[in-house]
Amino acid sequence: MSSESSKKRKPKVIRSDGAPAEGKRTRSDTEQEGKYYSEEAEVDLRDPGRDYELYKYTCQELQRLMAEIQDLKSRGGKDAQAVEIEDRRIQSCVHFMTLKKLNRLAHIRLKKGRDQTHEAKQKVDAYHLQLQNLLYEVMHLQKEITKCLEFKSKHEEIDLVSLEEFYKEAPPDISKAEVTMGDPHQQTLARLDWELEQRKRLAEKYRECLSNKEKILKEIEVKKEYLSSLQPRLNSIMQASLPVQEYLFMPFDQAHKQYETARHLPPPLYVLFVQATAYGQACDKMLSVAIEGSVDEAKALFKPPEDSQDDESDSDAEEEQTTKRRRPTLGVQLDDKRKEMLKRHPLSVLLDLKCKDDSVLHLTFYYLMNLNIMTVKARVTTATELITPISAGDLLSPDSVLSCLYPGDHGKKTPNPANQYQFDKVGILTLRDYVLDLGHPYLWVQKLGGLHFPKEQPQHTVITDHSLSASHMETTMKLLKTRVQSRLALHKQFASLEHGIVPVTSDCHYLFPAKVVSRLVKWVTIAHEDYTELHFTKDIVEAGLAGDTNLYYMALVERGTAKLQAAVVLNPGYSSIPPIFQLCLNWKGEKTNNNDDNIRAMESEVNVCYKELCGPRPGHQLLTNQLQRLCVLLDVYLETESHDDSVEGPKEFPQEKMCLRLFRGPSRIKPFKYNHPQGFFSHR
Repeated sequence: MSSESSKKRKPKVIRSDGAPAEGKRTRSDTEQEGKYYSEEAEVDLRDPGRDYELYKYTCQELQRLMAEIQDLKSRGGKDAQAVEIEDRRIQSCVHFMTLKKLNRLAHIRLKKGRDQTHEAKQKVDAYHLQLQNLLYEVMHLQKEITKCLEFKSKHEEIDLVSLEEFYKEAPPDISKAEVTMGDPHQQTLARLDWELEQRKRLAEKYRECLSNKEKILKEIEVKKEYLSSLQPRLNSIMQASLPVQEYLFMPFDQAHKQYETARHLPPPLYVLFVQATAYGQACDKMLSVAIEGSVDEAKALFKPPEDSQDDESDSDAEEEQTTKRRRPTLGVQLDDKRKEMLKRHPLSVLLDLKCKDDSVLHLTFYYLMNLNIMTVKARVTTATELITPISAGDLLSPDSVLSCLYPGDHGKKTPNPANQYQFDKVGILTLRDYVLDLGHPYLWVQKLGGLHFPKEQPQHTVITDHSLSASHMETTMKLLKTRVQSRLALHKQFASLEHGIVPVTSDCHYLFPAKVVSRLVKWVTIAHEDYTELHFTKDIVEAGLAGDTNLYYMALVERGTAKLQAAVVLNPGYSSIPPIFQLCLNWKGEKTNNNDDNIRAMESEVNVCYKELCGPRPGHQLLTNQLQRLCVLLDVYLETESHDDSVEGPKEFPQEKMCLRLFRGPSRIKPFKYNHPQGFFSHR
């Protein structure tokens, strides 16, 4: 029986077995009737050990009685045995009552034990809380004590004079030696008073110096006014002499210095300097030409460049005879020979080509004396600081900004066939590994310097031709300006493309319908290796149109569940050479030009009919117009797609574009040509 049943059980009245008859009750009997039996009170009086022994004894008796009843029943049903069985059954019931009572007592003991445990736990928690409070107070007091011990007065930060100087310089009314000698506190106060007195004196001196400074500044201002009034007079004199200088063709001092320095230039750089200066004076006033480098080092180069290479063996023999020091290793000798082989002339020519938008292309031309070639380094600066988009990292890079200015001229190889024989002697495989330090030896750079290298035979001597430089100067300068303007235009366009905005100028709005639902969601640059691994660009790769000098990008156009990937090949000669688009549509499966004629037609609209998208000259909007045309083509493709009648609900892409004819021919080509100003689409 559970403890709950024992709790709900009503208290019993204690009745003695030998109770007197009702008619013979005494006063003590009536008092006992008023007492109630309480098992909770009895638990405190009983010994648990004895109850356990009673439990064991009762169980044994029950087992014995049950065994006897079983034995009597197995013998047969006699009347005497029935009486014995009934007697033993009564005894068993008594034992069962005893077990029930022991069970109730055990539950009561368990409840009391739990209550006592709970009370003890509460006391422990209370003591623990008091302990935590005391520990917190102790910690707080310790922190306060630490703060007090670590307290630093402001006077400790002041660098006071030493005690010897204090007692030597301070007056007696402040030092008070008889008091401060034995009292550190009074001594510190006296030193602080002396410090205050000294600072007052210095402050007074500082104010005097300030007043003197103001007087001197006023005198300086008066002299400045005099000099500033003199400057306009000098300027007027200079302006008055300008017509005389122009009439007499008198160059300025800077021009004289430049021409004096140009005398020490090597022949190719001299030709470049003369022709560039002449072109700037005649055709482009915004072209700036200058010479940079050490003139003294150039004067020291009295030997021709080719003689230094021929005399290497003689100089090595003389060194072996005149010195007994240990010779350098073969690797060090090769490194020294490579450095000598790739040595540049101390002087270089700087060309600053300024465009209409105030952007400047800085070109630095070098001459490699032992290789007999010219190299160039390029750098582009703008009037305002550009925020470089991630995809525009290589557009203005010095390594690629001038790549393929003329078709096929990537500037990675030396144009002089004789250099390969020179490289073999010093262990140089190719000049490609050194172009970042030396500059790029483009073919047009050699022509600007008047150098011409026939491919049939090696050339060991420098032959400069002014007419060759002059014939290529104007064309090259125009190409350089066009390249810079094109790259800057792409730089600005990429900043918008990376934010999902296709910039279309007002001059090109007529090329597209008013409403374009498809949008550009991604524009990133990809590596050449990644482009060649795309499965839908194999045709371009096999056709040889994906060279390592091109720039590669990936565009993603979305509308609803349809996603159109466009792999773009951007030639360095953009925009005279249009970009090439390869498409892959992911909608109801993967569709490329291999399995969908309409995808091939979309590629044709962008790649073949690009002249319609060039816009006004010089055609810098071609790429963005192609991307916008791609969005329009995706709208037409999706809106003209036949709707599956088995699918309930509205059409995913309702037709918003006006088309004269949805399909044409057995390949069911869609109308992708946009007709302005009518605003409808038709087939080509």
